[in-house]
Order: sequence, then C-alpha cells, then structure tokens
Amino acid sequence: MTWNAGTARAHEALRDINLEVRPGEFVVLLGPSGCGKSTLLYLVAGLEAYNLGTLEAFGAAVSGPSPDRSLIFQQTSLLPWLSVWQNVTFGLALRGEPVEARRAAAKEALSRVGLSDAMDKRPDELSGGMRQRVAVARSLTMRPRVLLMDEPFAALDVQTRAKMQDFLLDVWRSSGASVLFVTHGIEEAVALADRVVVVTARPGRIKAIVPVDMPRPRDPFSREAERLRAELTGLLRDEVDRAFAEQEAFA
Repeated sequence: MTWNAGTARAHEALRDINLEVRPGEFVVLLGPSGCGKSTLLYLVAGLEAYNLGTLEAFGAAVSGPSPDRSLIFQQTSLLPWLSVWQNVTFGLALRGEPVEARRAAAKEALSRVGLSDAMDKRPDELSGGMRQRVAVARSLTMRPRVLLMDEPFAALDVQTRAKMQDFLLDVWRSSGASVLFVTHGIEEAVALADRVVVVTARPGRIKAIVPVDMPRPRDPFSREAERLRAELTGLLRDEVDRAFAEQEAFA
C-alpha cells in the first residue's frame, strides 16, 4: 500500500501483508507509531482504497464500508446534540428505521454495555469510559461480524483502561464477532489477544505472529504473561528505534 503513488510525495505504508482473521478471533496489531497499523484498519473498514494486492471479507472483495465491519476510533465522535440512545442508533436512523425500533435496539445495546440508565443522557454527562462504551454500543446495533478498534482506550487513565478491557472481552464473547484491535501497549496486547501481530517500522510488514495461549481472565503477573511481555518487547525494540530514527530524519 503506497500513499500518493506516482507523485513526489509517494511513500510506502504497508508491504507484503498476509493475514487472515478467523471468525470469533481477537487479533491485536502491535507496532511503533507510524508503522501503518491504522492504515490497515481503515483498508479493512473500506474507508481507504488499496492500490496493490487483494483484500477480502467473508469471501468478497472489500470495495467500501459495510455494516459487517464496524470501526471504533480512539475519539468516540459522539454527536453532542443527540441523546445517548440517538447516538447509538444513528446508523439505523440513516437506514430509515422507525423510532420505536431504534429505541428498542438502543435499549438492547446499552444493556449489553451496562449503560441502560443512560438512554436519555447527553454525551457530555458521561465519563470518558462511558462514552467509549456508548461508541461500542453504537457499533453493536449494526450487528457487525468484525469490530475494528483503533486504540480505543489510549486516552483513558490506567484504572479505567483496565476496566474497559474487561468490558470489551465480555462484549466480544457475547457478540461472536471477530476483533482487529490496534495498540501500542504490550500489556494491553497480552491482556486481550488470541494472537498478537507484531508490525515493523514503516513500511509496515508482519515481523511475527505470536499466539497467546493463556486462559481468561488472565493474571498479568503470571510467569507466562511475563514471558510474553519479554518476547514482545524484544520483537519491538529494533522497530521502535527505526521508527524514531525515521521521524528524526523528517524533523
């Protein structure tokens, strides 16, 4: 994948990516800043066009956005003038669903994320963690088969982030969806993933795919968790150095 191909500003974002996410699998993309993790997520979401290779979802070529693939950003992008339930069912409103059906769908989705009492609140009445749960509920109303998550908990404090990780695992298990989750955090990857895909500095390539064969809930202080953190730290160290060197060269 090359941005601005054929121009003086062309740069290669991704190279030789070969990855399959299985149904119901939780896959984490882990790599340094600027390595193309988010670009890959946007390509899968159908928000960017790829200019080389093939990309398929459920046996069909990805040619644009689809309700089967729902993207959750780091910023929740909730509309402040709408109530929580209206935000949650915004996609259904665009499809012309009647109000009664939308409220019923919002009630079900908010119940799944533990926010049944927030139906008629405004986003600015909620904490950061609660707003992220509303964003997840908004995705769930479209009944996606894949949740694409771009560092959704990066702006949260440590305690809230840990709670949100537990919450996400509960929602993931009950939804049956696959998850492709972008993070910079090694501890977050160990806590969440079935497999961790380590991405190199730009152009992003798959350096290693590390299976996480630990039962959930996971003990972050276990010997296996420590071993995985050490392995992932070793895989990332050179890539982070390369990414920093590249950024300094452009400074």
